[in-house]
Amino acid sequence: MIEYGVKFNHKKIARIMRKYGLKPEYIKRIRNSGGYKKIQENVRPNLVKRNFNTEKKNQIWCTDVTYLTFGNKRAYLSTIIDLYDRRVVAYKISRFNNLQFVIETLNEAIQKEVNIKGLILHSDQGSQYTSNQYKEICLANGIQISMSRKGTPIDDSPMESWHGILKKETLYNNQIKSLDEYIHLVEDWIIFYNTKRLKNRKPKPPIN
Repeated sequence: MIEYGVKFNHKKIARIMRKYGLKPEYIKRIRNSGGYKKIQENVRPNLVKRNFNTEKKNQIWCTDVTYLTFGNKRAYLSTIIDLYDRRVVAYKISRFNNLQFVIETLNEAIQKEVNIKGLILHSDQGSQYTSNQYKEICLANGIQISMSRKGTPIDDSPMESWHGILKKETLYNNQIKSLDEYIHLVEDWIIFYNTKRLKNRKPKPPIN
């Protein structure tokens, strides 16, 4: 650094910054951008209780966000599926894991379906799902919010399973050259999944 007429080795500067807990301002901005904190009072009990069988559509939806990673680049997929037939009700892909694209996914699902009053929407306790905006949209449309217990991924097993199928049949089975190509492949696969792919609709007993 010679901006002020003083020469320093960059490694020495890094050591000094670590010693005094200093961070570059641009890193602080990056880490704080789009960040949301979980609103604890918006956490809801688990209404599904691992009973993932439904008698008709629009009784229970599950939602979650997963990574779409290629090399050192990453996008995010927000999805809502109906547990009746495991179809994708709505999805959005974004380069940013923020509240907005989760809300857009929810609004799209609501606009597509006619009779959703009393429907249960199940998720984890992520910050997007405990936000006031998410809560207000659900309440305004008669949707019951359900959340898995903290640190219990088996409470979200339908979404975990769906993510596994998605990545197995897209990322792992194709020679992808870029993140954009991966995103297009995911979009095409979701259409295929909803319209042509066979799904197991055989009822399964609840997991105790």
